[in-house]
Amino acid sequence: MTAARTSDTRKLRDLTFSGIFAGLIYVMTAYVHVPTGAGYTHAGDGLIFLAACLLPSPYAAAAAAVGGALADGLSGFAVWLPATIIIKAVTTLYFSTKSDKIITKRNIAALLPALVTCVAGYSLYQGIFMSGHVSTAALAAAFAQTPAYCIQIAASSVLFIFLGIVLDRMRFKARYFPKH
Repeated sequence: MTAARTSDTRKLRDLTFSGIFAGLIYVMTAYVHVPTGAGYTHAGDGLIFLAACLLPSPYAAAAAAVGGALADGLSGFAVWLPATIIIKAVTTLYFSTKSDKIITKRNIAALLPALVTCVAGYSLYQGIFMSGHVSTAALAAAFAQTPAYCIQIAASSVLFIFLGIVLDRMRFKARYFPKH
């Protein structure tokens, strides 16, 4: 197989998996969730973390942004679309594809900045942009949602670790995402 053909095959594989992940992220966000006072808590981020460990960054970021945006837009929470697109894309940047495994110390450590990005990003968006101005009261009310965001990331982390362990035992990454 020529180098150009191998490159085209990789691009097609990455694009295909990006679409699959975008759809799975949408389903896990829009349909597997628990309503809260500020919207809903979901486990869709677990698939964002997984995509970020498998796909090159631009593909993972696109899958995260599209899947999250579809969930917000089609679930009646379109007001959150701008924040979701940015926050979910940025979240993918903390994870690494460099190992032959999904569950690595680096990818487990990446869960902490993912949590901080989620809490800070959504709270600042709610406290500033949704309130229409900067005020201590609006920011305090927004950051009061921190426990819900922590539960969301915790549930997503459990899903990510479980799926990562299963896929690592199957040597999924080595088979479908080999390094060249």
